[in-house]
Amino acid sequence: MNRQALHAALMEAGIPGGYYRIEGVHEPVPTPPDFLFVRRAADGEWETGGHERGRDEVLARHPDEVTACAHLLRLLV
Repeated sequence: MNRQALHAALMEAGIPGGYYRIEGVHEPVPTPPDFLFVRRAADGEWETGGHERGRDEVLARHPDEVTACAHLLRLLV
């Protein structure tokens, strides 16, 4: 599952768009105060985590987009 497929799965599951941010695919405006995210790290790996009170906390690092997207899906569904 890539980021586009993840977004489609979350929409199909009825997960509100303000609960998550998928880098380059779903970036809600205005930015919600709290949400879960998937993004590419500076070193090329992928991160899943949460944004709360203006701070990001990385929950896990993943070797590829597929693994990161699967993790975010499990966190939200």
